[in-house]
Amino acid sequence: MTYCVGVMLENGLVFASDSRTNAGIDNFASFCKMSLFERGGDRVIVLLSSGNLGGTQAVISILRQNGKHPDCPNLWNTESMFDAALLVSDAMRLVDKRDGEHLTKDNTGFYASFILGGQIRGEPPRLFRLYAEGNFIEAEDQTPYFQTGETKYGKPIIDWVITRSTSLNDAAKCVLVSFESTMRSNLSVGMPIDLICYKLDSLAVTMRRRFEPGDVYFTTLGKKWIAGTREVFTQLPALEW
Repeated sequence: MTYCVGVMLENGLVFASDSRTNAGIDNFASFCKMSLFERGGDRVIVLLSSGNLGGTQAVISILRQNGKHPDCPNLWNTESMFDAALLVSDAMRLVDKRDGEHLTKDNTGFYASFILGGQIRGEPPRLFRLYAEGNFIEAEDQTPYFQTGETKYGKPIIDWVITRSTSLNDAAKCVLVSFESTMRSNLSVGMPIDLICYKLDSLAVTMRRRFEPGDVYFTTLGKKWIAGTREVFTQLPALEW
């Protein structure tokens, strides 16, 4: 299992992913699920992955290999984030065509999903959620964030806090709390946690951090959130029956 979050705000984007993967005999191994394609002053593209590890790694490898050939469409020469989403979709379907039939024989099937976001010079930041079938949807004002993987435990805090006008700093803290809540409820989601905050029109990543197990900031943030939640029970008057 995994947990990934992408948030679209008025002043930028926030991305976060855990690193725990149930990979066959290597149960609960750690693999980075965040891929960054950055060219300063031109584009920042972030890809978060969940699902079949072999499938997601194959998709990312195809995207990176295509990037070495400037004569073919790739993430380095695409003119819009929508076209970037199409490229990821094409790579997903290519891997599914190659491996899907064989995986189905073992009752596993090809499953991979992605969150894609970023900004290419000349257009505003955009955020997409790509499904296993290769189709995708784009974030809008009414739905400014996407999750993939183990979504249910971290969703309430994001719904309560995040709107398009939320600051990058507050959104980042909210996303981290959603990871804390998810890890408490599901041991298949775990650290390290990778976090990127992208500032609108910067066309560069200047805020990136990995939270390792025992990270002081992450631990303190979780404790303060729990304490704040408990205040609801201590400050409200007793129920009347």
